[in-house]
Amino acid sequence: MFSVTQLCRIWRKSSFKTKKLTPTPLWRCRWCNCHTDRGNVSQQLNPEDRRNNQVTKRHKKQRTLCQPVLDHFDQQYSEELGDLWPYAREVLLDPQSWQYGIMLNRFTAVTGIAQILRAQGFSTLLPQTDVSVLHSNGPATVLNSKYQEGKDTLSTLCISKGSPGDPHPQSDNSSFALGQDSQSEPALSFPPPSLQCYIHPSLLRFPSQAHRPGQLKQYYLLNAASLLPVLALQVKDGEKVLDLCSAPGGKALAIMQSASPALLCCNEPDLHRRDWLAKTLESFVPHSLKSRVIVSAQDGRSFGQSEAGLYDKVLVDAPCSNDRSWLYLCNSQQGEQRLRERAGLPSLQAQLLRSALLAVCPGGTVVYSTCTLSSLENFSVVETVLKDFPEAEAEDLWEEIAIPLSKYFTFSSNPGHGQTTQEPTLQTRDASVSFYRHRLGILVVPQPGKTWGPMFLARIRTRK
Repeated sequence: MFSVTQLCRIWRKSSFKTKKLTPTPLWRCRWCNCHTDRGNVSQQLNPEDRRNNQVTKRHKKQRTLCQPVLDHFDQQYSEELGDLWPYAREVLLDPQSWQYGIMLNRFTAVTGIAQILRAQGFSTLLPQTDVSVLHSNGPATVLNSKYQEGKDTLSTLCISKGSPGDPHPQSDNSSFALGQDSQSEPALSFPPPSLQCYIHPSLLRFPSQAHRPGQLKQYYLLNAASLLPVLALQVKDGEKVLDLCSAPGGKALAIMQSASPALLCCNEPDLHRRDWLAKTLESFVPHSLKSRVIVSAQDGRSFGQSEAGLYDKVLVDAPCSNDRSWLYLCNSQQGEQRLRERAGLPSLQAQLLRSALLAVCPGGTVVYSTCTLSSLENFSVVETVLKDFPEAEAEDLWEEIAIPLSKYFTFSSNPGHGQTTQEPTLQTRDASVSFYRHRLGILVVPQPGKTWGPMFLARIRTRK
């Protein structure tokens, strides 16, 4: 077994061995999620080694900006986000500033990893409490709980800061492994559910682990904002859960960390992405839970009709105009094509959300999320679908999620009215509009120092 000091040395050495993957362009892939893409993350050196790190950065391939997409974003988002957009634009145009979190895998031994993270300055964010207790007590528990940092228990909910500059944190080809700490399937009973995700206040890198058949990875790299829809879903032990647009699988993994559902159905119709999803699940979920975690290949738009009312909770992490990748993964001609296709996305997203509301049981919960800033794909989709489901009601996530996490994320809930950087982002100008917008969802807007997102989330509950 390696000591913490040895692991730190391995970590530093391994960061220069990773190779960058080129992700599949989104215009070729209809079903796309954004915050858990493929790729590699290498470690940024400590301050005393910055000179060597700068040499490494000069050898990185420069991304090509898609100007038509940026021009379109400037026109749309300056109107929808107001004074928040110039700062969001600055972040989106600087991939080296993008932050990522490190979600630990409760099905492996993670004490050594947690020690390394704390030694490197990673810290906890959410209250140190069991996820099921947090959910059962509702928003008041989040608001009134004291923040305790630096503790490593398997029954805590932690989000701490970590930020690889590469926008694609997970890789099947990464070279980093922790030897004996990369666990084969545990023989003992599993620890209680806990969603542990560490983040870092600066741009400290952390490497991804190699995929090894038969062995479980200890952690998963992701944009920490992508955990917010899972928190909003409030999965409890013994529930049946549907992840309607599951690939690449980051949110499915977060669900399995936060609870022990009786069934988690991970749906993905695209063959390539479904294989990617299956490999992700194989790397993080024990084989003994295979009967509880299944992969489906149905068209998400018709899923609700074929399995109506069967699920307690449904997550719709819908395909969207992924703002981060659309700025870079195309030339001008492809960018124009993407923008034409973008106009049809709200219709697809509405079909998926309607399907989810059919699949959930009476009294069940649906969470809709995207990784775009576009209000047409976010608030407008929720508003449109709710008109067709009078038995469903959107719930206010402002006090439950936005207020307690406003120190770490920048939230907006009033698109089209322009947020200003002078006023607190937890306030909007008109109280009635504010309440209505809160019910339709909340939006994480990337800002300097808080580069998480974009991430939109809305929660809808059906009446019993």
